[in-house]
Amino acid sequence: MLDIQKIRADFPILNEKVNGKPLVYFDNGATSQKPQVVIDAIAKYYQEINANIHRGVHTLSQLATDAYEIARGKVQNHINAKHAYEVLFTSGTTFGINLVANGFASFLKPGDEVVVSSLEHHSNIVPWQMLCEKTGATLKVIPMDENGELIMSEYDKLLSEKTKIVTVNHISNALGIINPVKYMIDKAHEVGAAVLIDGAQAVPHLKPDVQELDCDFYAFSGHKMCGPTGTGILYGKEAWLNKLPPYQGGGEMIKEVTFEKTTYAELPHKFEAGTPHIAGGIVLGTAIDYMNEVGFENIQKQELELLNYATEQLSAIEGLRIYGNSKNKTSVISFNIEGIHPYDIGTIIDKLGIAVRTGHHCAQPIMNFFEIPGTIRASFSFYNTKEEIDALVEAVKKAQLMLS
Repeated sequence: MLDIQKIRADFPILNEKVNGKPLVYFDNGATSQKPQVVIDAIAKYYQEINANIHRGVHTLSQLATDAYEIARGKVQNHINAKHAYEVLFTSGTTFGINLVANGFASFLKPGDEVVVSSLEHHSNIVPWQMLCEKTGATLKVIPMDENGELIMSEYDKLLSEKTKIVTVNHISNALGIINPVKYMIDKAHEVGAAVLIDGAQAVPHLKPDVQELDCDFYAFSGHKMCGPTGTGILYGKEAWLNKLPPYQGGGEMIKEVTFEKTTYAELPHKFEAGTPHIAGGIVLGTAIDYMNEVGFENIQKQELELLNYATEQLSAIEGLRIYGNSKNKTSVISFNIEGIHPYDIGTIIDKLGIAVRTGHHCAQPIMNFFEIPGTIRASFSFYNTKEEIDALVEAVKKAQLMLS
């Protein structure tokens, strides 16, 4: 078991007070907090080796380049990619999804189909809508049930030779539901479709094995797994990355430029135009090291214990409904109190030092399905405690009493 107090000591922000109360941070689904080792690594880069990469023969440039590419190797090992050049640094999940959607504009024609799910974040809906508008392809949607689970029998029916790509989240940001992505990937491949997995909400809780999953693309953000904001990864199978055209033009992504013709660099540089977030990429490697040191088995055990405890305690509150009642869940609870707007609850408990997320969580189709304006979302991380959950429960009761 984890020494939670030792873990919490790694995160300086957990000692802060909000509105005079000890901070209880339950908005980890939006972004995680950063351990001191990550904070120090950012300063260390700028203090010791700040230079542009891949472009200089001077010592600092070589040191920065080496550190950046070592971080790429760490990501490769973490997700078990076959080659380091299949790992692209991006600014986040949204960038990675848009890169793939933009590339697929070269392949799609009227009558082709793109399959998404009812559980998607807007960043895994809107780029595909834009792609369909541009190409004349049709967007198909996998329906969900009252438990917040995708209906696999309906998914099977949607697949056909017209399906060119299936794109689905590994874990729902709004409900915490873990989707059966391995099954979905295998079924999509049976009809010749590519598959992109949005792993933004998965990587804080588990280690995705992209070779075992056999996904064609896997996108995630660094800031949800203890890394800096503005960092992310797009994994793509080599064959697919070679097929896709560059997403942006500029320095670094070229092999040779003349006014008559430009040829493009080899992977991964073909998709990494311009000066990247060098410190962010390097320190994402530091964050991955930290989480692996904590251990993902330990993280999963701790978060499951928190999820079960919070579910039990919150369910005892009269008039409280939890959305997303699946056995396959990670440490997210979305709930409402009957007759009270989620924003009002969130505002009151913030005064008590408790940070939760309220609203539609960039997943309006889910809210429309349940016919609600939004939810209160408490998302837990391995550095949270049962005592903090007790504080949340008491705060929700107090807000309910004040607003009833």
